[in-house]
Amino acid sequence: MTEAYDGRQVVGMDLHRRRSVLVRMTGDGRRLETIRIDNSPAALRAVLARAGSNPRVVAGATYGWYWAADTLAAAGADVHLAHPLGVRAFSCRRVKNDEKDAADLAGLLRLGRLPGARVRPAAGPRAAGADPVPDQAGAAAVLGQGPGARGAGQAGHPGALPGPVRRLRAGVAGGLQLPQPYAGKAGSLRQLTGWLTGEISLLDVVIAGLPGGCPPYRAVRRLPGIGPVLAAVTVAEIGDVSRFPAPGQLCSRSGLAPRHRESGLKVARGHITKQGSPVLRWAMTEAAGTSPPPARPAS
Repeated sequence: MTEAYDGRQVVGMDLHRRRSVLVRMTGDGRRLETIRIDNSPAALRAVLARAGSNPRVVAGATYGWYWAADTLAAAGADVHLAHPLGVRAFSCRRVKNDEKDAADLAGLLRLGRLPGARVRPAAGPRAAGADPVPDQAGAAAVLGQGPGARGAGQAGHPGALPGPVRRLRAGVAGGLQLPQPYAGKAGSLRQLTGWLTGEISLLDVVIAGLPGGCPPYRAVRRLPGIGPVLAAVTVAEIGDVSRFPAPGQLCSRSGLAPRHRESGLKVARGHITKQGSPVLRWAMTEAAGTSPPPARPAS
């Protein structure tokens, strides 16, 4: 895919030892070209020649980035290096491959959010085995290691109850004798809980009859392991199923699709992503656990 563009371009380069992927895009994020090249200065210069005058190029500060930075600088590009720790969040995506990595690098540079590693000036000597100097401020901003980050990470779960409240609830449930006015307050709350339980039970009966006229609800109810509650939850979470062009997209929406990791010539699949609707994923997991096992083929 190649398009002509007269403005200043942004190029993202996912650099590897033998092959690399480059993505050219416009200043507003429109992709112009995605190409995979064998690592050589000639191939890199050929791609850069289509990027116009003084393009902004970003590459990861990984092993062997020196030749690429020198070639890009000699060709008149504005070279940027991405800090390896700053783009570590790429690994949290459902699908990770070279094309997405290169496009994301170009997008971060275009938006001014690139966690950078500094390129030494051309006038200064650079040893053959020297490492890139990380941009500490940029990496700390992306990784959340700035002032106050440690305290924020140690905060408790927002839904957790304080210890005294948990002990009080356990004591009341076990028949704890409380003095007044606490005993009267606890008794009043228990009566209110009983009344609310009756109202909830009445509404459960009313709600159970509502989805009966919904065609998606009736279709989901035919699946093994799905009862009235799981069917209602599934239909509510999915919504209009026609917005998913294929079953794979719906599976990815629930977070049940396996992770896909692609880098260079290596492709690996891992556990489910768990990225999506947790309620829908819970419903599908419960249905799979309660559905009858498939019949074994006759020997």
